[in-house]
Amino acid sequence: MQNQAQFFAADETHAIVGDIGGTHARLALTGFGGARPRVLTERIYDSRGEPHFSAVLSRFLKDAGIAEKPPVIVLAVAGPVVDGHVTLTNLGWHLKERDLADFGFRRCRLMNDFAALAVGVTALPADGLARIGPDLPGRTDGALAVVGAGTGFGAAGVLRGEGAPRPFASEGGHISFAPIDDVEIEVLRILQKKFGHVSIERVLSGPGMVNLHAALAQLRGDAPNDGMNDAAAIAKAAEEGDKTAHETVERFCMIYGSAAGDFALAYGATGGVFLAGGIAPKMRRHLEAGGFRARFEAKGRLSHFVKAVPTTLVLRDDAALLGATEVAKRLNASGT
Repeated sequence: MQNQAQFFAADETHAIVGDIGGTHARLALTGFGGARPRVLTERIYDSRGEPHFSAVLSRFLKDAGIAEKPPVIVLAVAGPVVDGHVTLTNLGWHLKERDLADFGFRRCRLMNDFAALAVGVTALPADGLARIGPDLPGRTDGALAVVGAGTGFGAAGVLRGEGAPRPFASEGGHISFAPIDDVEIEVLRILQKKFGHVSIERVLSGPGMVNLHAALAQLRGDAPNDGMNDAAAIAKAAEEGDKTAHETVERFCMIYGSAAGDFALAYGATGGVFLAGGIAPKMRRHLEAGGFRARFEAKGRLSHFVKAVPTTLVLRDDAALLGATEVAKRLNASGT
């Protein structure tokens, strides 16, 4: 185990940052010395393995050999942050900035994970991104939208102009699923019987892909398949030639395109739409095949608007962590 003295330069301030989701809790110790913050040490934990976040944080401090807590902590969390506290939507943890202060941190910030992503994508190098669809410039002063499927479905935006990018969070994953054709209307009917309200997240997420596969299998008259119980199994079956699994993956990408185009319109995202989350990078080939972008642009009288908006895949899985690091740097500089 490294000791704390090995981490820090004498003139360096530091912070703990994290990306806390329904599946993984990613924590890092970051140093602020020169022009760019640097990640000094990082750990990833199973979010589902502990009843409370405090146990994970204590474990990180021990594993990283951090005896003296840094002054700043910024956590990007998968849920709506209201008045400095949050309940993680797909996990049930309750986090409060006040509790972090009681833990021994002087400046504490909880922020929505996709708001952190919205900051992080503005700092990603070119090799951390891949264009989906035409190579469009987008407006350099235009708003950005960041959307993504993972354990759930997240959405946030970032406003650009004078000063630092300004992120804003949303609970866009819980907007109602909008079917486009007869197949999707039937999918909606099937899922309504199970869930009542059918949100985007019920279709565009890891569990959502399972829901989509089950609905399409029912429409095909297929027998239930207990082996199709996660997105990875469905994707693997699609690659092996399973027709329903292949249809599921293709339909997933089409619905993803429709939803991404909706957020481009809703946010006025003339600067571009970024696809983040754990699923999209694994489906890059399918997203590039055309169905995603065709549905992204299919917005009737406003098709001309979205046709000028670039769509970009976020390849790096630490973009939210980078965004939280940038916020930690600003928080440390402001002293508030």
